[in-house]
Amino acid sequence: MPSPIAFNPSSPSRSMFRKKKSINAMSTAASYLSAVSEADARARIQNGSPTSTPALSLSSSITASSEDTILDESEDNEDGLTYPSVPPTSEQVFTTVHTEFGHCGNEAFRFTSGHPLGEPVKVIHEQDPPYYILLTTYISYILVIVLGHIRDFFGKRLKPNAYKHLMFQDGYAALNSDFDSFYTRRLKLRIDDCFSHPVTGVPGRTIVLLDRASPDYNVTMIPTGTKTRALNISSYNYLGFAQGKGACSDAVEESVNRYGVASCGVRLEAGTLDLHVQAEALVARFLGVEDSLISSMGFATNSTIIPALVNKGCLVISDEFNHASIRFGVRLSGASVRMFKHNNMKSLENLLREVISQGQPKTHRPWKKILVIVEGLYSMEGTFVNLPKVLELKKKYKFYLWVDEAHSIGAIGPHGRGVCDYFGIDPHSVDILMGTFTKSFGAAGGYICGRKDIIDRLRISAHTGSYAESMAPPVLTQVIASMASIMGVTIIQDKPASSSLSLLRSSDASDLTITEPPSTTYPGNAPSTALPSWISLPPTLVDGSEGQMRLRRLAFNARYLNRALRKLGFIIYGHEDSPVIPLLLFHPGKMAVFSRMMRTRAIPIVVVVVAYPATPLVTSRVRFCLSASHTKEDVDTLLRACDEIGDLLDLKQGQGERWPLKDIIDRAVELVNMKEMP
Repeated sequence: MPSPIAFNPSSPSRSMFRKKKSINAMSTAASYLSAVSEADARARIQNGSPTSTPALSLSSSITASSEDTILDESEDNEDGLTYPSVPPTSEQVFTTVHTEFGHCGNEAFRFTSGHPLGEPVKVIHEQDPPYYILLTTYISYILVIVLGHIRDFFGKRLKPNAYKHLMFQDGYAALNSDFDSFYTRRLKLRIDDCFSHPVTGVPGRTIVLLDRASPDYNVTMIPTGTKTRALNISSYNYLGFAQGKGACSDAVEESVNRYGVASCGVRLEAGTLDLHVQAEALVARFLGVEDSLISSMGFATNSTIIPALVNKGCLVISDEFNHASIRFGVRLSGASVRMFKHNNMKSLENLLREVISQGQPKTHRPWKKILVIVEGLYSMEGTFVNLPKVLELKKKYKFYLWVDEAHSIGAIGPHGRGVCDYFGIDPHSVDILMGTFTKSFGAAGGYICGRKDIIDRLRISAHTGSYAESMAPPVLTQVIASMASIMGVTIIQDKPASSSLSLLRSSDASDLTITEPPSTTYPGNAPSTALPSWISLPPTLVDGSEGQMRLRRLAFNARYLNRALRKLGFIIYGHEDSPVIPLLLFHPGKMAVFSRMMRTRAIPIVVVVVAYPATPLVTSRVRFCLSASHTKEDVDTLLRACDEIGDLLDLKQGQGERWPLKDIIDRAVELVNMKEMP
């Protein structure tokens, strides 16, 4: 029988990735899981056990004799979209539907993320494309700008009503001037169908797009009433915890029942709940620091707490590619700011020498304090901060260090503790560790970690505590459950009657080995007393095995895709272990074509294209965001699409040795485990 991963366009077998015109009710999730178990048992008796989730599109080679191994793909599905034909095996942990989290039982498709101790951090040299690529890119921008100004010139005279909102009228100035809005009207509008695409459902392994069309060249978008399920390579769901099914979701549902439905959406002005205290204690233990402060919004964590640390007379030294929330917070603080070249430690040291020797402008008095702000993982570049070198400079020049781990926490490191874990660095050596719960933990909000005296001061002086709303109980529960799943939970022996033993409400609880708390603080398990007594987690989450599985799957997927794209000849930015992988497109017209060709394939793929002002003008890119929910077959599907589209759009301009696509797919494990790329 031909391999089920082969795609046959003439196959009558239906794929889960297709459009439907009507939405009908389906059977319950429990009945679906029951059907999976029964069909899998029959499949293993007859044909043996598959080791991973089936491919996204199945061949038509299934015979009538094996029909009992296929789940019912009736029209009565929950979202009008079909589920896969071949179920995962019962040996695998199966707590969610296939579309949310792909299941892979092959232990070879695992990798542990971490920097080798004692080795220098590899400097990433960004490749430049051939001159003709840059030349045509500049020419395309010039052409679009010139044509845009010509259209504006004649449009204001021939169709004045269409420009009324940009013109001075009735004594009022225009809120948006024609010059300020020129980019969005004449450049971005051309490819606006690639941005802000409405979706529904969970942003897991797949995502459901609400189809739309535009009769006036993207000025207005009209829903067509149909849906398309696509492979999701666009969400920051790094560990796959953004699920509608599973233990974390069950815990969130229980919190809604306990704290009330109103707690999900209203502003909590009453103050602190027990969940806030437990979440902050758990975050501090997860990071291996003394204390933490949580905020209900990630952007506000930077923008409202930076002004509480620095003010006039202080200096902030910022990486040139730092996030907008950092820039906004520095402006609010009133502190002076200087920038250094992205991740360039020589540029940082030269700047430190200059500012320390010169002091404050005009008076030349010493700075009150100097705060260096960097990111652990830069989401547009896919690069890690050279933290070992930054700490060397910190010891030499005595500045304070703020590390933004919005994208690195939970996504890198052997234990998922972020950039300090990745480089094997004591987290106490960093003054402020900031991060968010919106990526790896499938929740919302952010945190600040550090010494207890600093956190105590920030609770009083930071605007996020005085004016922002508290985090809702369901969000806190998601943070606690997902973080505990990564850490593992230690059951305290000397408290056998503790209500925390409700964590083990499972038929398999008796098989779990109960151990003493670890002697080290970082990284360590979460004591059962640190979690709400009513949270019920299965043994795979209590012992941390599922969290480790997610971390290792994410590390494999990230390293595999990064190295595979380089072997195909693409220009890729960033470090090899980064789950964010930018592929350079350069030409603005290629952005739209790449996104549309991905979205309209037989197996639709959703990607994020990024352009100015989020990136420099000539370095437009597509940014792949991988997740632990993706299988190796998902990455193979993406590689096939990139290989075909890359040839059509002339994107393979990278340097180095190239491999055929078939060799890359067949030698994926070898490619990932190579110490250095040949």
